[in-house]
Amino acid sequence: MRLADKVAIVTGGGSGFGEGIAKRYAEEGAHVLVADINPDGGDRVAGEIAAAGAGHRVAFVRTDVTQDASMAAMVQACLERFGRLDIMVNNADTSQPNGPMLNVSEEVFDHLFAINVKSIFLSARHVVPVMRAQESGGCLVNDTSVAAIRPRAGQTWHSGVKGAASTMSKAMAAELAPERIRVNAICPVAGETPLLLPKLMPERRAAFEASIPLGRLARPRDVANAALYLASDEAEFITGVALEVDGGRAI
Repeated sequence: MRLADKVAIVTGGGSGFGEGIAKRYAEEGAHVLVADINPDGGDRVAGEIAAAGAGHRVAFVRTDVTQDASMAAMVQACLERFGRLDIMVNNADTSQPNGPMLNVSEEVFDHLFAINVKSIFLSARHVVPVMRAQESGGCLVNDTSVAAIRPRAGQTWHSGVKGAASTMSKAMAAELAPERIRVNAICPVAGETPLLLPKLMPERRAAFEASIPLGRLARPRDVANAALYLASDEAEFITGVALEVDGGRAI
């Protein structure tokens, strides 16, 4: 068990990559708080983890990652249920409609920034003090995107906020390392998730997959395995990386 008795929060844990991470962590012995704004998805994932044999090691809390009070309540719920917090996965995500940058409204941009960037700021405000108080420190894993490394036309603002999230992760890593708090980012390519699949027509999907050297989209398990490694003791000397999980897309 690579995460035996560790406690993790996974935002956006009610579907997609977050669901994959929550389930993978539970498989490896972690206590998992599934956090999601969608109670149906969060309850379902927590229920499936419990049904797989981790009933006492999982809980769900409805969380709006763009709101400070909601993030504070999430961390408090974790401490009340599990007594500590070792791993914080900032996975909640949203994307912009593909198209010209000037077609994106201020409202859409603000929403994009709040979920992908502000959420990391709010997470740090409430998670870091908890980890500082623990002798063992802790780690944060921020789910960004290969778009932070290989930006493309039609996704200007999405690439920008993901770039901000990756840079923030590195700066946080530098600042928090003396306190034994590691911070890393994961940069996945577009994935087999509910966020993306409804937007992809078959011909567009085929063209996108052809642009990935390994020939397919990312699967939740791919991202979950990377998040597992970065949170495990095997990665105790790794901080400040932006790990590409992209099938070679960024080459």
